[in-house]
Amino acid sequence: MKYTKTHEWVKNEGEMATVGVTNYAQNQLGDIVYVELPKVGKVVKAGEEAAVLESTKAAADVYSPVSGEIIEVNEELIKQAELVNVSPEQKGWLFKVRLSKVEELDDMMNETDYKSINSV
Repeated sequence: MKYTKTHEWVKNEGEMATVGVTNYAQNQLGDIVYVELPKVGKVVKAGEEAAVLESTKAAADVYSPVSGEIIEVNEELIKQAELVNVSPEQKGWLFKVRLSKVEELDDMMNETDYKSINSV
């Protein structure tokens, strides 16, 4: 997995990548009560807002860490937004992207580097 400074994670799976928020991010937000997911087919650029998480504390934008086309969203989050809190880096994933610029992954942090700048 790769990580961004804005607390998103990316799991590269060839031409596709799964995106979510880190455990640190969900912990800072508190209890997630609503998730606004992007539309399948939407083309996003790295750094562009792609989703919104609403918690009991605040709403937070989620930025796509990679460029490409949204090919799937986690429909389970519509019914169970709390999956982002319970399992942020597994069951609480947000969306999947067909990568258009695989090399963008090279600019992201590995887990060790991410944890060194965040108390997780």
